[in-house]
Amino acid sequence: MKTYHAKVGEVEREWLLVDATDVTLGRLASEIAQILKGKRKPQYTPHVDTGDFVIVVNAANIKVTGKKLEDKKYFRHTGHPGGLKSETLGDLLARDPRRVVEKAVKGMLPKNTLGRAMGMKLKVYAGAEHPHQAQKPRPITLEG
Repeated sequence: MKTYHAKVGEVEREWLLVDATDVTLGRLASEIAQILKGKRKPQYTPHVDTGDFVIVVNAANIKVTGKKLEDKKYFRHTGHPGGLKSETLGDLLARDPRRVVEKAVKGMLPKNTLGRAMGMKLKVYAGAEHPHQAQKPRPITLEG
């Protein structure tokens, strides 16, 4: 019996719609990362991007546990001396809630070219509207 390996050209991609209202951020991110990798498909192949497209709506309504809104910090560096900037989760959620979900999901993807290709299939929107009606996304519910 031969082992099946998915080829890049024969991967069937689907568009999935996830509503992030009152879903815990970490649980949401891990489920989305699994879908983007393609691990929920029977033809999963580790070295081929077999995942689906994911649309996340209502990213502004995510839920976090504990005191993460005040304690969790996101860091970035400008590239100049003394250019380390930090921002709390609450501040980033108020300024741009899309970035919170994107950073959580991308942190759970591989750190290579394949992971960057998987991350490009993630579309996050703060509100309930999205411009992907033509792709006919299938709504799914996530546990947690």
